[in-house]
Amino acid sequence: MRAITIPEPGDADSLVLDEVPDPEAGPGQVLIDVVAAGVNRADVMQRLGHYPPPPGASEYPGLEVSGRIAALGEGVEDWQVGDEVCALIDGGGYAERVVAPADQLLPVPRGVSLVDAAGLPEVTCTVWSNVFLVANIQPGQVLLVHGGSSGIGTMAIQLAKAVGAHVAVTAGSQAKLDVCRDLGAEFLVNYREEDFVERVRELTKGHGADVILDNMGAKYLARNVEALAISGRLVTIGLMGGRKGELDMGMLLAKRAAVIATSLRARPAPEKAAIVAAVREHVWPLIESGAVHPVIHSRHPLAQAAEAHREMEASGHIGKILLTT
Repeated sequence: MRAITIPEPGDADSLVLDEVPDPEAGPGQVLIDVVAAGVNRADVMQRLGHYPPPPGASEYPGLEVSGRIAALGEGVEDWQVGDEVCALIDGGGYAERVVAPADQLLPVPRGVSLVDAAGLPEVTCTVWSNVFLVANIQPGQVLLVHGGSSGIGTMAIQLAKAVGAHVAVTAGSQAKLDVCRDLGAEFLVNYREEDFVERVRELTKGHGADVILDNMGAKYLARNVEALAISGRLVTIGLMGGRKGELDMGMLLAKRAAVIATSLRARPAPEKAAIVAAVREHVWPLIESGAVHPVIHSRHPLAQAAEAHREMEASGHIGKILLTT
């Protein structure tokens, strides 16, 4: 089969389409004929040499796919060969075939194409696990999403809105903010022109954000805490703005607030399976009803993985970037 390999860390051109051995489904796994794979910033970090796969995972990039089941491993009973699925995986998605744990599979939702379903597993699992399971957003509370036009951002807006939360977003252009508004965001902040702390406080009449979903890390740490409401929860899922920041513990104590950092890829398999099950129970009905939908920016052939990475690094995209086999 063909897969994208990374012989040496480097720029986008270090992604190489190569012939590699077919994977085989082990116990509790399924083999998937890949139709499409989602492109994520974690893939870019892996390509640069900063985010190695966890032990036992494929060395090829790609954390989510859609396709058809080609073979069942021992003990798999709830799926059949030929089923159309999407899957959250530890790696290997940039390929024509990939192995996935059976309990990290999801059926393709009604109303979503098989290709576009590749853009669902990572964002739905990330948003549901962090905004809902960890931060426990409630109806009427305010969620602030940094990078509201990203794949994760566009999903977070829709899911929070669907449960009755108020959504604030930051983005770097009016075009991106317009998309966020159309998806349900009420409070729009252009971070290139406005200070998000002051603007969120103003827009929420001094309340602040009950939950902040942050992909910046150190660069925004102090200001994120300042933007929190009383009993607010800051959940950091990325380090685009650096690893080390300064934290005002006095402000954190005064607000009775929490700072939480999580990642999805490195979680133990049982935790991932539980998240996938929760997404199927709570998110899939919203997608199938039309209340929530994947936002797809572009689709590239697998051979153009380098172009897809350049597009992501340019940060002009809105929603998900996909690779098709």
